[in-house]
Amino acid sequence: MSGASPIAVTIAGSDSGGGAGIQADLKTFSALGVYGASVITALTAQNTRGVQGIHDVPAAFVARQIDSVFSDLAVDAVKIGMLSQIAVIDAVADGLAQQAGTIPVVLDPVMVATSGDRLISEDAVAALRDRLLTRADLITPNLPEAAVLLGEALAEDEAGAAAQARRLVALGARAVLIKGGHGHGAMSVDHLVTADGHAQTFAAPRLTTQNTHGTGCTLSSAIAAGLARGLELPAAVTLAKDYLTAALNAADRLAIGSGHGPVHHFHAIWP
Repeated sequence: MSGASPIAVTIAGSDSGGGAGIQADLKTFSALGVYGASVITALTAQNTRGVQGIHDVPAAFVARQIDSVFSDLAVDAVKIGMLSQIAVIDAVADGLAQQAGTIPVVLDPVMVATSGDRLISEDAVAALRDRLLTRADLITPNLPEAAVLLGEALAEDEAGAAAQARRLVALGARAVLIKGGHGHGAMSVDHLVTADGHAQTFAAPRLTTQNTHGTGCTLSSAIAAGLARGLELPAAVTLAKDYLTAALNAADRLAIGSGHGPVHHFHAIWP
């Protein structure tokens, strides 16, 4: 860890509604005591009801942002979110190869928003798998994203999810956390599998709220914050699960928008 203030950078899209993407990542970093920097890969016209438009940032400018951040800031962890086009995926992969070195990287393979709107092109999925899967220290797909990455049907139970996590590791991922938020049952169970064969589950009560916008972004950026603070991966995942559960529990205290509102990132600070 560098100095007194750990630093994490998020490489992701901007959510104009403030509940997901860059905005959720920076709020999470701040809530967990980590200084946040950003590389914006796309602009979205978005609110709690859906995504009304996407404007991609040119790949060359994404690369310039990466160079600017890493040439000055002593980055302790990287979180990658929305990458909607092949050229941007290539720019991020090349930039991290040149700049990031041994810095831990958490890849959240964002494909579909909470509203159901598609956030990545079909041809970009293969590029994401080929260029960034092996670069990341952890990937955090939900159940539909894991199925897309593998070209398989959606896992129907916990055993199927764990098996898909192992197959993603076999494709070259160093570690995989398949999130259980899209599953069923009283508990939401996430499956962590690492390349050395370690397997662990993380369970939390499944909460009843429509304010779930940005949950995936929040979890992955919380893991990155933990890694930036020097935690080992299982401890960082535990920190992130606890933080997200509390943020979901407090989500109904907010009254943001008329659709899927955000989780409460600052539940421990705001009354």
